[in-house]
Order: sequence, then structure tokens, then C-alpha cells
Amino acid sequence: MSKNLHNTQQKNSPREFIFQKKNYQFMFLGLAFIILGFVLMSGGGSDDPNIFNPEIYNFRRIRLAPTLVLLGLGIEIYAILLNPTKKN
Repeated sequence: MSKNLHNTQQKNSPREFIFQKKNYQFMFLGLAFIILGFVLMSGGGSDDPNIFNPEIYNFRRIRLAPTLVLLGLGIEIYAILLNPTKKN
């Protein structure tokens, strides 16, 4: 009998997605920040292993790119915790 009760409750309640459009927009924004950070981090190596290239320690690879990755992760956390149905 409890199985039948469970089926009728399932049929009467409309299905909803956990995330709404606004959540996905923030998720894609965070993903774009993370991808941009990793792209900016790449490169700077040398073709010859005997020659040191100081470009690997420039501002873009040491400060900017990791900051963008961390910012993207923060946006992802915000997108997961965002409640789009809340009216403020």
C-alpha cells in the first residue's frame, strides 16, 4: 500500500530542476574565468632545456592567471548556492 501512495504523490507533483537558468549562466561565467586563467598560465617555456627563460615568472603567470582561476571557482560556488526563486 505504501508503494501505491508513493506513486500517486510522484504523479501529482511537477518535476523541477535543481538549477534554474540564472544558476547555469553563473556556472558558465565561472567556467570561462577558469579556462581564461589556465590559458594565461600556459607557455613561457624554452625549446632548449639548457637556456632559462625568465618569462615564466612574469606577472601574468604568477599573479593574474591564478587569481582568475580562484575567482572562477568562487563564481562556481556562488552559482551552486544561488537560489533563483528567492525574491529580494
